[in-house]
Amino acid sequence: MGPARRRDALRLRGGGSPPLLRLFPGRLSAFPLFLLALLLGFASLLWLQLSCSGEGPAPGGQHRGVPRQPCPPPAPLQPQEEPAWGPHRLALLVPFRERFEELLAFVPYMHRFLSKKGIRHRIFILNQVDHFRFNRASLINVGFLESGNDTDYIAMHDVDLLPLNEHLDYSFPEAGPFHVASPELHPLYHYKTYVGGILLLTKQHYELCNGMSNRFWGWGREDDEFYRRIKGAGLQVRRPSGITTGYETFQHLHDPAWRKRDQKRIAAQKQEQFKVDREGGLNNVRYRIESRTDLSVAGAPCTVLNILLDCDTNETPWCTFG
Repeated sequence: MGPARRRDALRLRGGGSPPLLRLFPGRLSAFPLFLLALLLGFASLLWLQLSCSGEGPAPGGQHRGVPRQPCPPPAPLQPQEEPAWGPHRLALLVPFRERFEELLAFVPYMHRFLSKKGIRHRIFILNQVDHFRFNRASLINVGFLESGNDTDYIAMHDVDLLPLNEHLDYSFPEAGPFHVASPELHPLYHYKTYVGGILLLTKQHYELCNGMSNRFWGWGREDDEFYRRIKGAGLQVRRPSGITTGYETFQHLHDPAWRKRDQKRIAAQKQEQFKVDREGGLNNVRYRIESRTDLSVAGAPCTVLNILLDCDTNETPWCTFG
């Protein structure tokens, strides 16, 4: 058999170049082969991301409602702890209900911010899942009780307030309660007895105050009552010094036009909101933990507590809208 006929026979039996390479004319050098492999690798990674994140068409002809494969967990933003970070650990207590877009920004931002400052920390999302009105103070009491023995101080921290100045102090407040979001720095609240937004206390000092009152259902006033508890316990509120960024120190994520706050005052609530609760607090908060879940938000670890608060409607009938 001559050379020409032998080449024809090889083609008929499927010999010669692989089908993919036949798409490219002439001989392929090393660089085009490397480029081809790179493009194929990128395409496979893109398909994996789309197939596990819920974007784009479902792989393999899956129908809607069929769960897709979970995405691989992202790499951590920062190491959670380093030996040089010191002995104390902060429990970041975040009262929460249905503000997921703020939560997605808050958790990775605060994890990065605290890690950069060398603050050992755990982030607790205190998610109220009952049908009563929102009770920020009770959630903080629950977070304190459920934060474990491996934390020795707390930050009562709003989910819609992000610190922008890296010089803000989140370290152990040994000398007394430290109000990070002071009236001179908070973008909205400027009265001198304000202690809301972000407040740091040692666990010992929080217990000395018997925590916060559980009587405040709906938005507002629980911080003002807690200020009186702090003073009654003989503690002095300290605030940041040397911060020159003024009202630009924090980013406030809340949009009041889109998310209305529950500021209604029901029954005797208008009169009761100005009274000091001398009996209730940590000692009588009523709740049940529906679930506890450790998860990662964009690589940042946090613990979500689904909390069912209980209400004595004889004591606080304004805990419901009915």
